[in-house]
Order: sequence, then C-alpha cells, then structure tokens
Amino acid sequence: MSRPRRVGALWARASLRGRVLVLAVALLAAGFTAFALATGNALHGYLQGRVDSQLRAAAQVFAVLPPAVAETGAERRPPTALADFSTDVLGNPVITYVAADGTVESSIDSLAGGTRARDAQGPALPRLDEAAIAERGGRPFTVDGTKGDGRWRVIAVHRTAHALLPGTTATVADSDGVVVATSMEQVDGTVGRMWETYRDTGLVLLAVLAVAGWFAVRSGLGPLSRVERTAAEIARGDLSRRVPELGGPRTELGRLARALNGMLGQLETAFAARAESEARMSRFVADAGHELRTPLAGIKGLTDLHRMGALPEREDVDATMARIARESERLTRLVEDMLLLARLDEQALRATGRPAVHPVPGSPSDLDLAPTDLRTLAADALHDVRALDPARTVSLTGPDGDGPPTSAPALADEARLRQVVTNLVGNAVTHTPPGTAIRIGVGTVGDHAVLEVADQGPGLAPGTSGRIFERFYRADASRNRATGGAGLGLSIVHSLVSAHAGHVEVDSVPGRGATFRVVLPLLTDRPTRTGSPRQPVLQD
Repeated sequence: MSRPRRVGALWARASLRGRVLVLAVALLAAGFTAFALATGNALHGYLQGRVDSQLRAAAQVFAVLPPAVAETGAERRPPTALADFSTDVLGNPVITYVAADGTVESSIDSLAGGTRARDAQGPALPRLDEAAIAERGGRPFTVDGTKGDGRWRVIAVHRTAHALLPGTTATVADSDGVVVATSMEQVDGTVGRMWETYRDTGLVLLAVLAVAGWFAVRSGLGPLSRVERTAAEIARGDLSRRVPELGGPRTELGRLARALNGMLGQLETAFAARAESEARMSRFVADAGHELRTPLAGIKGLTDLHRMGALPEREDVDATMARIARESERLTRLVEDMLLLARLDEQALRATGRPAVHPVPGSPSDLDLAPTDLRTLAADALHDVRALDPARTVSLTGPDGDGPPTSAPALADEARLRQVVTNLVGNAVTHTPPGTAIRIGVGTVGDHAVLEVADQGPGLAPGTSGRIFERFYRADASRNRATGGAGLGLSIVHSLVSAHAGHVEVDSVPGRGATFRVVLPLLTDRPTRTGSPRQPVLQD
C-alpha cells in the first residue's frame, strides 16, 4: 500500500476527537507559520532598508573622496573613533575603487583601519566595469563573502570628479567606479534569532494548545458521547430512550437532539404499530382459521354420516342437506367478508405506503362514487327492520332524535353504504331482545352528513367500545356464532366508512342501549350522476 493510501486509511480510522484536534493544531501551526513569515520578512526588509540607506550615504561620500584621502584617513583615525564613525554613519563599509575595465585599484576596510589585503575577509565582488556599474544604476545588491562566512550588501557607483585636495596629486577618470559593501551579519543574525525565538515559542505554544485543545474537544464532543450511549441502548431494544437536551433550542446540538428525538419517537411508534399489526395478524389468522374450521367441520361430519349410511331415511337426508346448505352459505359469507376486508386493507396500504390498524380515512379505494342521499338509505333501513321483526317499534328521526329526518347528501358508493346500514341494523336486531325499539336518525350536523342506528337494548359493557370494531371481536363471549355472528360485521362497517373519508362513532351506556353513528363529508355541490367521476365497482 502506498504512503498516501496508508495515511488515508489511518485518517479514516481516526476518531472524531482526533480529527478535530489534528485539524485544529494544523490550522494553528499554519497560522503561526504565516504570522512568523510575514513578521520575519517585514523585519528583514526593514533592516535591509536601513543597510541600503547607509550604503547610499557611504557611496555618495566615497564617490567624491579620493582613494588616497580615504586610505590616509582610515589609517590615521583612532580605531575607536573610526569605529564609532563607521557604525553610526557609514555602517563599517569596505570601500573598493575600480578602474573602467573593472580592475580593482584599492580596497579599504574602514573598520580595520587601512588597506584591505587580497585574502582578507570581505565581499566576493563580481567584475564591475563601466557597463556593469551603469547597468546596476546605483541599486544595492547582495553577494556572498569571500570565505563563505556570510552575505554582503553592495552598491556600485561612478566616481565624481573633484578638485585636488591640498597635499594630494590624485586624479579621477570619468569611468572610474567605487564599490561600497557592508556585512549583513547583524541583519541575518537578528532575523535568525527572531526565527529561533518563533520556533521555540511556537513549539511550546502548539504543545500547550494541543493539550488544552484535547480537553476542549473532549468537553465539546461530550454531548455526542451521550448520543452514542443513547443509540447503543436503543440498539439493545430500549426504544423508549431519548437523547438528553444537548444545548439551547437555537444551537446545532439542540436542533440535533430535537431531530433525533423526533426520529426516535417515529421509530418507536412504527415498531409499536408493527408489533400490534403482527399481533393482530396472528389473532386474525387464528380467529379466521377457527371460524372457517367450524362450518367445514360441520359439513365434513354430515357428509361422513351420509357416507357411512347413518342416514337411511329420506327425511334425514333432506335435513342433513339443509344443514350442509346453511353451513355452506355461512362459510361463503365469512369468506366474502374476509376478502372484502383484505381488499380494503390492501387499498389503504397502497394509498399510505404502510400498514395501518384501521384503513386510513379518505384513502382512495375502488368505490363507485356518486351523489347519494343518506335519507333514502335510512328509509329503506326502516322497511328492512319492519320486515325482519314486525313486532319491533322502529322510528325515523333527525340526528340524536331531534325533529324529523332531513336530507343528508354525500359523495358515496350507494351499494357499499347500503351494506353498512344493513350491518348496523342487523347488529341492532340480533343483539337486542325481541320487541326492543330501534331508532334510525339521518340529517346534517355542521359540515357532515350523519346516519345513526340507535337501540334501547342492554348496551355495551365498559371498555368494549374501543374494541367493538376489531375483527372477530365479540362483546359478549357467551354468544354463539348463530346469534353473535363471526365478529366481522362492524369491522366491515368501519373499513367501508373510512374508505368514504368518514368515521364511525359509538355511544353506549350499559342498560340504556347503544347508538352507532356514521359521519361522512357533506356534499355541498351536487353534480349530476353523469357528470361525476366514476370508478370501477369493487367486486366481492
């Protein structure tokens, strides 16, 4: 594996704390280095500018001063005074006089006080003839030392014609030049000491900041550790756990905590719904198997009797066949009801993308929707009750028994709503004593069309209203299947009403009867049936 890949692999395996700390230290180091470079370059430029100013001043002096005078003055000046003069004004220069062809005529070391020997320490000057001096234009430049022990700052200018000083016989050619050089030892030493200081200080500072940053990062990422522990507990199955408050509501950690808790709440709800759905499915399969087994067992038993010759008389055969026909019809109704519920559940699943305990109100389904008046269904239900039990008292009123029935238009599948009303009426007739009065109410309440079936029977036991619409649920376990049915009628009512974007309510007081109320959206704009959208009729 190449080095970059190994570094990338190590970085990928590093913890978040380590990454943040490394990035912080790297940024600090980069910032400190940039600061040091900027200040170092600024200091170097400032000091070099001072040296250049001294060189220009010295060049102006020695350009008009004859070599003999400069040499004599250097030899006769006391070393201390000469040192003070050179340091304060000229900067201890080395003065070199050159001819027009670049030949060195003399070289004077102002600090040593006399003519400079050829092998003495000094600047390693290039050949500075007339053209080279003119090309440089009096601009300072840098050269190495003759013994490689430092750098020198150099300026070369043409000498200026002058009058002979008393006691001298020197002359000046127009092409002669003077070269003034001074050592950069002090400048380089000062800048070098600054770099050493920055290096030592920077390393100590980075070490201190790295230690402080470790504790700061550890403290700052502490809330994420709590999130990690909470996630681990949730992964072990404790879905009730929530992330603690990590910060203010406007901070990133606060928003993260709220988002995670919202997600955890949805997960808990989803898992609970799935568990409930699985439990309901298990109960449904068990109850369906039990309900289907009973008529099948009866049919099988009767057919076995006939096969074994236990029905010698024609009357016995006819009675047995009649019982088989009744069990077959009961089995057919049960299978049709189960298929209807399964189709309604499938439609709700397609509409919402998830299973539901009950079909979702308003979910699209294969219904033949058209404007329908619930008052017509209520009137037909009144005749059905009188046909089923002529001895019963049945009345048609408005909602809650107030006034006469009124129109209740809704967009609905009339055939399916008739099935809803038939199940409710049949439930009231079946589960109340003979002769018990039944009231059918219909009308509008607010923005809803309402149809209700109320009886004055024994009512529902406390705690059963919430489960009355569950499949295969019987409020009275003592009822047999002949009188109590399979427990699917009210489930079908609930599913069909929900598919119409409505809901079913039940009000019951033990000993004072029960009221089942179907509530649907009121149809305010009543288009003609031919103009209304039509959908395929749901087939059993």
